[in-house]
Amino acid sequence: MIVLFGVGFWLFVRILPVVLVLVAALFIAGTLTPVIAWFESRGVGRNRAIVIVFSVLTITSGGFVALTIPSLLNQAKSLFAQEPVIRARIVGFLEHSTIASPLAQSLRDLKYGDLPGVTGSNAISISGQVIEFVGYTLAAIFLALYILIDRDRLRGWLFAVMPRRHHIRLSRIMLNLESIVGGYIRGQLITSAAIGVFMFVLLTLFGVPDALALAAFGGVADVLPYVGALLTIVPAAIAAFAKGPVIMVTIVVLMLIYEEFESRVLVPLVYGRALRMPSAIVMLSLLVGATLMGIIGALLALPVAAGLLMLIDELRVELPGESIQADVEATRKKDDRAEELYEALTEGMSAEEAAGVAVEISRDE
Repeated sequence: MIVLFGVGFWLFVRILPVVLVLVAALFIAGTLTPVIAWFESRGVGRNRAIVIVFSVLTITSGGFVALTIPSLLNQAKSLFAQEPVIRARIVGFLEHSTIASPLAQSLRDLKYGDLPGVTGSNAISISGQVIEFVGYTLAAIFLALYILIDRDRLRGWLFAVMPRRHHIRLSRIMLNLESIVGGYIRGQLITSAAIGVFMFVLLTLFGVPDALALAAFGGVADVLPYVGALLTIVPAAIAAFAKGPVIMVTIVVLMLIYEEFESRVLVPLVYGRALRMPSAIVMLSLLVGATLMGIIGALLALPVAAGLLMLIDELRVELPGESIQADVEATRKKDDRAEELYEALTEGMSAEEAAGVAVEISRDE
């Protein structure tokens, strides 16, 4: 048993990138399913609706890249050009402190002779990681496209390996998972839009150039837990440096305050409502996910936690100390009646056709 567990764990680690691509594809498909269904309800064919949605996403993504990347590259070039002035100011500031004066001397004597080789090796490594990330991202997008196009057949395969007496519950679990993914994405859109608006107003008030591009970049970077805050603040601070150190420090402090507000108040409030989870479980899930798997774990923590709570409820798992309530018993009887009706309606149908009936019954419930 231990050997089998060890082999299974080793195999899981080896194919972890593939698993993550599949999870990302399911997230994309689950996010876009309500939008595609909205088009279908208005008479647009499914394939045409998929083309429309992916076309809009492609145009939007291209517009975002065109809006933000050139501005950020220009700021990076400006930073390198101003490096001697910036370093001189920092050295002058540190020299006024007895404790920090050795650091000022080290910073003044810093040489760049060995940097090209180090930078070159790092650039090769980073380029490889970027190419790998882009490749996995494209794979997830095309897999999501395939899942959406071939939804009925894939769903039929899943229902074919499951006994029919469990089809109603399986379809309800699938619908609940779609709701969880949709709630997670809606929550992420709310928090990203909030920090984007905050950054745009803040940078515009202080006259920082490229405020819109920086705000758009900040909204996207906010998707990454913990790291997103750093990715958001650093470009804003660099852009604000031209306005003087006082304005730069003010902007950094205000953004740090906002990041604290978002992590302590906004995230538990928004995701707690969207995923129907208590705020304490939201914070605990983020901490556990980040501890186990870093950024990826933090990204997946909330939907995974919400999914586990939903499965415990749907599978009627009795937790320690719980007793069967009257409403739970009534739900079980209702499920039994629905399953009997489903088996009668789908007698002789293929798994693909039966899956469609199960989904409609669950949706009506």
